[in-house]
Amino acid sequence: MTDARIASARMRGPHTRRSAGPDSTRRGLRPVVPAVPHSDLDRAVDLLATASSVVLLAHVNPDADALGSALALGLGLRRRGVQVWVSFGEPRAVPESLRELPGQHLVVAAADLPPQPDLLVTLDVGSTDRLGSTAALLSTARTSLVVDHHASNTRFGQHHLIDTDAEATVVLVTRLLDGLGIGIDRDIAANLYAGLATDTVAFRFASASAHLLAARLLDAGVCPAELMRPITDTHPFGWLGMLSTVLGRAELDRAAAHGAGLVHLAIESRDWAHLRQEELDPVIDILRTSKEAAVAAVAKQTAPGEWQVSLRSRDGIDVAAVAGSLGGGGHPRAAGFTHHGEPAAAFAAITEILDR
Repeated sequence: MTDARIASARMRGPHTRRSAGPDSTRRGLRPVVPAVPHSDLDRAVDLLATASSVVLLAHVNPDADALGSALALGLGLRRRGVQVWVSFGEPRAVPESLRELPGQHLVVAAADLPPQPDLLVTLDVGSTDRLGSTAALLSTARTSLVVDHHASNTRFGQHHLIDTDAEATVVLVTRLLDGLGIGIDRDIAANLYAGLATDTVAFRFASASAHLLAARLLDAGVCPAELMRPITDTHPFGWLGMLSTVLGRAELDRAAAHGAGLVHLAIESRDWAHLRQEELDPVIDILRTSKEAAVAAVAKQTAPGEWQVSLRSRDGIDVAAVAGSLGGGGHPRAAGFTHHGEPAAAFAAITEILDR
């Protein structure tokens, strides 16, 4: 990148939106104003503007926000001639529901990443343990940048672009792309939209600025029905049988959370033996529809004695604080943690914290 182009990126500043053409920016839409310090965004843009090679890491078991953020930024940087690797610690392959997101050619196995990256960028990663086997790169990379929107972020790494008011990490990636003067084409927009739609629960928890961003992405050519079908609306037939088995085990504690109620269930490994682990993710969204409970918890067995616990809430109950007390993190309405032992002990710990 030339000195003149770097200077141009800096002069535009965090509030400026550079149009990517009529297919990506609707006339009259107001830009999304960053809620992070200007210096953080400027520094992040400068790091990306001057890097010749970048490793982009999503968290383990990446969701649409994590992988979509990495792929969107990766596609934009590749257009500028930057060498890019996109990866995550585990599993070894991209989850099936996300394999139609554009930019899959950028994804490499964790073992194939350069051992000493020029710039390492983590996306939607709240703590080092969420990096899995790729965490060691933090100590070997020349520079690291953490881009995230989780309130529970531990601020690992050297530089940070963290906005807890952003609905999704893709919102921050959009600011980076705009700051770099990278136009949002349909492929980039598809990744951004997937992350935004999933993290806002199909825009039920989206601000006006998030809806404006969605409109911008639609103008870039995104077809929501086509894009989101494999991510949220497609399951194998066996998924129905799993639901009929596990939902019947749900338990309701009406007195929990000072009477707000807790509904919970455990999914054992034998319940999903012939399914992908990602097929378990929608169960929590079904459970949280219980009218009698403001908090829902699902414990998913991932190994003998190991459970991934997902939490959802409404009515102002902060499950990120609950998860944080148990070694995890997340958002006020959606969080999680890893539990070792019996799931009943996890539910008892959740109840105890909610009742404080």
